[in-house]
Amino acid sequence: MRLGVLINPTAGHGRGAERGLEVLGALSARGHEVVDLTADSADAALRAARQAVVDGLDALVSVGGDGMVHLGANVVAGTDLPLGIVAAGSGNDIARAAGLPRHDVAASVRGIERGLSTGGRAVDAVRVGPPDYLTHEWYLGVLSCGIDAAVNERANQLTWPRGTGRYVRALTTVLRSFHPYGYRVTIDGQVWESPGTLVAIANGTSIGGGMRIAPDARMDDGLLDVVLAGPLSRAGVARIFPRVYPGRHVSHPACTVVRGREVLVEPSHVGPAAPPAFADGERLGPLPMRAEVAPGAVRLLV
Repeated sequence: MRLGVLINPTAGHGRGAERGLEVLGALSARGHEVVDLTADSADAALRAARQAVVDGLDALVSVGGDGMVHLGANVVAGTDLPLGIVAAGSGNDIARAAGLPRHDVAASVRGIERGLSTGGRAVDAVRVGPPDYLTHEWYLGVLSCGIDAAVNERANQLTWPRGTGRYVRALTTVLRSFHPYGYRVTIDGQVWESPGTLVAIANGTSIGGGMRIAPDARMDDGLLDVVLAGPLSRAGVARIFPRVYPGRHVSHPACTVVRGREVLVEPSHVGPAAPPAFADGERLGPLPMRAEVAPGAVRLLV
């Protein structure tokens, strides 16, 4: 089979290049025709992947973290082209939600080959973008537009420490100037308007390398888990933050989880502007944002 392989050489603090070479070698050794789509930027990789699809592929394989999976999903969503994942990043939240191996090239390649023979597994994808524009992106994991997004943006600017420690350090910085943001959230026609701390629109379960922001979300139920947290003080955020790792924050009185198919998040005058939205850890831009689930829009090779 002809397989296009997207590689992020900087994933996993530089381990992505090594893992990418392992994947290219393993797939070639198993008799596949391999097209290396490594590029020096995400935009260039996206262009190369789309051209490879035009030229003819049987599957696309992403090697790296959630950002590379996000890129791959934006190539294959809504098509019959399946997506394989070799999780080699520092977060790997999409692979975690899908039950895929992490940092194990051999197991990942075996899973991809089984998926090629069985047809893989259809999972939901989420179409997202400003409501007044036709252009959109896709994501597979979680859209963040609350304090989690502010922490994500700050963590992306840090080089130390590794893993989830960066998020703890980023949270400390963000809390210094935090005030609850103003939101108007419409979920399948029902409106929630309030000062708020957190709005997360989840197809997957976790963010930030295992923080279970939406512990009951499923990638194949045709629904989004919308996690809403009302106004919390800085001390309240600091107290609830450790509960996010095991997913126990959803039982906090300030938190609500609502399921729906279409979500519109807009800024509101009830509080200051929310931070830019992030999806799968990738920056989308400022609110408003509309997210709509597309059941079974991506076929994963699992």
